[in-house]
Amino acid sequence: MPRKPQNHAPNRSKQKPSPPKKAALHPRNRHQGRYDFEALCATTPELKPYLRQTPKGNESVDFTDPAAIKTLNQALLKHWYQIEGWDIPEGYLCPPIPGRADYIHNLADLLASTNKGKQPNGKTVRALDIGCGANCIYPLIGHSEYQWQFIAADIQEQSLASAKRILAANPKLEKQIELRQQPNPEHCFTHIIQPGEFIDLTLCNPPFHESPEQMERGNQRKWKNLGKWDQPSGAVTSDERESLNFGGQSNELWCDGGEVAFVSRMIRESKEYANQVCWFTSLVSRQAAVPALLKVLKATGAVQHKTVSMAQGQKISRFIAWSFLQPEQQKVWRDIRWSARR
Repeated sequence: MPRKPQNHAPNRSKQKPSPPKKAALHPRNRHQGRYDFEALCATTPELKPYLRQTPKGNESVDFTDPAAIKTLNQALLKHWYQIEGWDIPEGYLCPPIPGRADYIHNLADLLASTNKGKQPNGKTVRALDIGCGANCIYPLIGHSEYQWQFIAADIQEQSLASAKRILAANPKLEKQIELRQQPNPEHCFTHIIQPGEFIDLTLCNPPFHESPEQMERGNQRKWKNLGKWDQPSGAVTSDERESLNFGGQSNELWCDGGEVAFVSRMIRESKEYANQVCWFTSLVSRQAAVPALLKVLKATGAVQHKTVSMAQGQKISRFIAWSFLQPEQQKVWRDIRWSARR
């Protein structure tokens, strides 16, 4: 009796699914892989008391502890960027450094796309950070990595006072990073960009929640993802539940209409400075928001626009970039401002 042909196809039901690959940071980002806590503690001994062992036996810090996060940031900024005395007032946004650095490196690539593939460095590049916050993180990293000059703008006097203290602790930066206060929260560029002033690049991390309620729901999701929300009663205090693990003031985290309304307003206002800025950019937290913003760009008459994706671990983010300058005009911009002959 003939044998029944054997099926040599693999038994897929017994195969374990491959874990999703973690998306990589930008190749020039200094924060690849795990943090080197030994090196960080050597630079900043104050970090050592916050070290904890993970269930897998690795060293880490409690990312739900604001004091631990702030001390980790102080160590990272001092170790990698030689920033001394970095600090922020209690309750203000404490930014995750690797993701912030990724935005800066991708912005350098954006400028390179207008500069024959080479990142323009040094004082010939001037960038404007809309909403620098109390942490002033983008100007600090941007100047350290590429020696760009920055205008750091914010609506809050307290945020600028904090940024001023950071710069005072790093005297070499005071002439490289200029602080400006925005008197009207309805504007991004008006009152900041002066007549006859030229800016190579603008950047912004806009408030992305639409309301305090939406912000609180996002807060709850973060705590659940960190495994803290469902702990037994008393293990997490009500104050801890109400605070984001990276903190933040209301103007840093939400505005009416959320990021779509904020960035749309920025795009419309940017047209008034079409010939004074080479590239405008803004982070966009939700992919679903991008189509609406592209419609605004089209209606405003932007000549060029790009959406650039970034990633840190499982988190995917992006920024949009737009310009009102034709490629021929950008060539003239490059030759005048970034030429090696200068």
